[in-house]
Amino acid sequence: MQLMSEHEHTMGGQAVIEGVMMRGKRSWGLAVRQPSGVIVRHSFALDPIGERYKVLKLPVLRGVVALADSLVLGMKALGISANLSLDGESGSQAAGTAENAGSAMVRDEASGTDGPVGSPAEPVADPAPAAKAQAGLGWKEMALTFILAIGLAVVLFIVIPLAVVKYFEDVFSNPFVFNLVEGLIRIAIFLGYIGVISLLPDLRRVFEYHGAEHKVIHAYEAGEELDPAHAERFTTLHPRCGTAFLLVVMVMAIIVFSVVGKPTLLVLVLSRLVGIPIVAGLSYEVIRFAGRHKDGAIAKIVLWPGLKLQRLTTREPSVEQVEVAIVALMEVLRVDAGGEPDPRGMVLSAAK
Repeated sequence: MQLMSEHEHTMGGQAVIEGVMMRGKRSWGLAVRQPSGVIVRHSFALDPIGERYKVLKLPVLRGVVALADSLVLGMKALGISANLSLDGESGSQAAGTAENAGSAMVRDEASGTDGPVGSPAEPVADPAPAAKAQAGLGWKEMALTFILAIGLAVVLFIVIPLAVVKYFEDVFSNPFVFNLVEGLIRIAIFLGYIGVISLLPDLRRVFEYHGAEHKVIHAYEAGEELDPAHAERFTTLHPRCGTAFLLVVMVMAIIVFSVVGKPTLLVLVLSRLVGIPIVAGLSYEVIRFAGRHKDGAIAKIVLWPGLKLQRLTTREPSVEQVEVAIVALMEVLRVDAGGEPDPRGMVLSAAK
């Protein structure tokens, strides 16, 4: 399938457990490779709150809304992928019915043509994976995981940096220097955290799927054919990556929080918690501008650190991982083009 390079809407995505989630204009979908080798994919309609109220499209505010939407959607995708990645039985049964399909072709319902995707064969309807996914991690488990993750982030990136600079408050008498050192400590903790988790085998696979997501989106944006051979030519680094956004947030926080001064530790922590939406909204505008003017000198300066940081959060993916990312993107393109979302899911046959 050949796609034009000028798109009305930029695609976004996220690596999940043994798969990739893609987000379009009207839908989001994910594809997960199960232990048996089959790929299970699902798609869902999008109804972002930012599209329903014009006031939420205002600068800065739209960044806060986008961040909240991304967090909620990301948790949903991770929950589904966690369950699907452990379920190989139902996928194997469905794959058996498509065992004779041979070379991989997936019907592109958006254009009415058949396009090569790699090794997956024709999709076979099978509602079992989605049903079984609901029996795994429930909303309570996901909510607890989310709360623990937020708590850990607050301790690592807010409490600890503030406690350190507050302890040496007499040394950093200037408020700006005080906040600058706090920000540098936060960035150092973040880089160390990324470096440590990248050593974990399971997290390395997530980083490989992260690279696959970027390669496939690059191919789509360049108007290339969506198959592994074309996607693998592209880099694993992308200027709109969430990793770059986080780094901009940390730098922006130094500027914004410098107006707070040096009150008590409790007030400092509360100011950071309250100010996060403002910092996120401003950072969103910076990334948005840089992404739209990525060939400009200012944009290159803004994006350069984030692109370098992605060398830690992405890895070169395998052909099989690129195939999964392509399946996820093609499903979103199908629904965005007018197709019906498929929350019950499809199973694609295992690679030959």
